Amino acid sequence: MKVTLLDGYVDEPTCLGVPPYISPYVRYTAGAIWAANSSAQIKYFTIDEVRESSKDFYKTVETSDLFIVIFGVAVPGKYLGGKPATPREIFNLASRIENPVKVIGGPAARFGSGVRGGMVVRDVSKFEDVFDLVAIGDLEVIIYDLILEKLRVNKVDPTSTRKSAHSIAEYAIRGAKIVTQHPRYPKVICEIETYRGCSRKITGGCSFCTTAAYYGLPDFRPVKDIVLEVEAIYKHGVKYFRLGNQPDLFAYQAKGVGELEFPRPNPRAIKKLYQGIRTVAPDCYLWMDNANPGTIAHHPEESREIAKIIVTYNTPGDVAAFGIESADPDVIKLNNLKCTPEEAMKAIEIIYEVGKERGWNGLPKLLPGLNFVFGLIGETEKTYELNYLFLKEVLERGFLVRRINLRQVLVFPGTRMWKVGTKILRRNYHLFKKWSQKIRDEIDIPMLKRVIPVGTVLKEVITERHFGKRTYARQLGTYPITTIIPDEMPLNITLNVKIIDHQARSTIVVPYPLDINKASIRLLSAIPQIGRKRAARIIKNRPIKNLQHLEAILDNKTIAEHIYKNYIIL
Repeated sequence: MKVTLLDGYVDEPTCLGVPPYISPYVRYTAGAIWAANSSAQIKYFTIDEVRESSKDFYKTVETSDLFIVIFGVAVPGKYLGGKPATPREIFNLASRIENPVKVIGGPAARFGSGVRGGMVVRDVSKFEDVFDLVAIGDLEVIIYDLILEKLRVNKVDPTSTRKSAHSIAEYAIRGAKIVTQHPRYPKVICEIETYRGCSRKITGGCSFCTTAAYYGLPDFRPVKDIVLEVEAIYKHGVKYFRLGNQPDLFAYQAKGVGELEFPRPNPRAIKKLYQGIRTVAPDCYLWMDNANPGTIAHHPEESREIAKIIVTYNTPGDVAAFGIESADPDVIKLNNLKCTPEEAMKAIEIIYEVGKERGWNGLPKLLPGLNFVFGLIGETEKTYELNYLFLKEVLERGFLVRRINLRQVLVFPGTRMWKVGTKILRRNYHLFKKWSQKIRDEIDIPMLKRVIPVGTVLKEVITERHFGKRTYARQLGTYPITTIIPDEMPLNITLNVKIIDHQARSTIVVPYPLDINKASIRLLSAIPQIGRKRAARIIKNRPIKNLQHLEAILDNKTIAEHIYKNYIIL
């Protein structure tokens, strides 16, 4: 059996699969194929590969027995590593394919896909016109059944779901080797699921969120299953992992699920999980994603203990992403949000105090990330002011937060926001633009300067894209900081950089240390106190032999010593 697997990328509140990430959907689906037919040949493509060179893709897919598409965006963002597929793009692509059995799955098939925030999700029912099977349930379960049924679509239930979190254990392990086909292999981050569902399902969950609406109460994966999956991936040459596919890592195997809105955290289980991962993948890079500030505020002692466990075993630069959503008490109540502003501030304080120490790669070990959503029920101009004042207080109290995400609500069927739509956001769009810019200017940049001051060396940065004469580069990690090198550098190389300036949500950097006898005039000019005239003088007199030679060229001992000490090698 020949299978073509197309990754159109996913981005959900609890799951990221946009490069450099690869989602569990891809790995589980590949594992299900190999579990049902161990000799199946799977060819994996990303949507970006298809865009860049479609000839090989169409040749492969037309000689396949089965064609599977995975995609769907529930929380649209700005992406540097890849561009998620749009519904129209997938529809047009599938329309051209004739021979194989065609299946679509992932978030788009389950509840639709968005293109950008501030809109109602695109209706994907038209996919039924170009796909033989729209997998509304769990794709890996449906694909397994489909192969056992010899691709007879009419014999398969498109709404089938996994029996339990443990039931996917074999798929997770068998599918690990698909990572070797990712275009960024081995520098690809594997999103690891710890559980699906939300404990706040008993109160209805947040008004806009798909997690409680579609996945129900948490069903925790056993520690052993997760560790074996990581071990399998690690053995295939990948050592980058994020425990991100859950709404709240602090609630993993918590006590009181189904009875309490905020179950009591279980530090022992989380320590066992982290220790297990480090045992099978000792030199791996390990991050987390989501944490519920309500959980941390309601259970500060257990949460502080968990944060210390994470800091002990993680990779610096980690982010506990908080879905605060709003600091307006009226909006919080009307949308059943997770926490009050006071509780959110307490959670920020706890994570900051535990994780503020700077690690080997230049970043604090663990910081909060703050997510806000606009266009919710009850929103007024006062909401924007309260959000700004909350963030201003965070800044004034000296706390560090790694990111502030301001997004417009994306409206999905099955959520309370479906009846409201985007009318509130449309009415307040001018306020969103005004206050977002104010936050970027007055909060974001000052905060970024504190988190990574000028002079900070960021280690193991990977060059990714050229924009004009500039190179955009990032560390591998959860919510990595975008660094901009003011010259064209080779792509996909790893280097250390030093920060020389800041701008909204990004930094200006130069390679560190910089070889003064090889560096371009653009890079030399970017170094503080050099400028273009001094850079030209340096280039004219190269090779520079020593510090005294540099002092003579610049005719300024202080500047020469500053450059030599802080930026260059001879």
